Amino acid sequence: MKTVERRHKSTDADPTRDKLLDVAGRIFADRGYRAATIRQICVAADANVAAVNYHFGDKLGLYTEVVRQSARIAEFQAAQTVIDQDAPAEEVLRAVIRARLHSLFHGDRPDWNFRIMAHELAQPTPALRRLVNKAGQPLFHRLLELIGGMIGLPAEDENTRLCAISLLGQIMVYALAGPLVTAIWPEFEMTPEQVERIADHIADFSLSYIQNFRSKTSARSIKRTRPAVKPRASK
Repeated sequence: MKTVERRHKSTDADPTRDKLLDVAGRIFADRGYRAATIRQICVAADANVAAVNYHFGDKLGLYTEVVRQSARIAEFQAAQTVIDQDAPAEEVLRAVIRARLHSLFHGDRPDWNFRIMAHELAQPTPALRRLVNKAGQPLFHRLLELIGGMIGLPAEDENTRLCAISLLGQIMVYALAGPLVTAIWPEFEMTPEQVERIADHIADFSLSYIQNFRSKTSARSIKRTRPAVKPRASK
């Protein structure tokens, strides 16, 4: 399914555009992409269909922008800047973890943001693939390079990918499984201080495995390259 190209791009804040995004976010979060209609969104936003076409091209264009905001795509670029800094790998990894957690738990984030992403995980749309290709893949590739360098393996190695996915999984469980976390840990509250503690824990946990993996890999490498000792001839 092809999306109509957006015909208008404004650098200034537009009240109608902002209202459409806010209303669409809540409706898409409640009903999902497929069940929600442009008519429902326009009636709730007191706008007409032409406004959707003007600002977003079509329904998928509107939804893609809603998902982009929910996923904090703009802050992927901040994480990209962090991961490209000239610093020891361990420090960079800690900074990336902290940057992603803080971007996911800003206090001003609408409550429908997490439900939008939950819908996408349950029933993916073309919007998710577009955003992954545009922002997620470049950051993930750099993370693979960073971790691969730390464990002494290529970025494309399966072990490198498993490490990267495990690290990201620890971050995303707090964002996407919040109700489950609070159900098994009722006292849990995602305060700014808690975000800092979680970031440190994820970094410590991940670095511990990475360092252990690197040590084992180095030991195996030394064992393979060590020359075999010939048995002494019996007299």
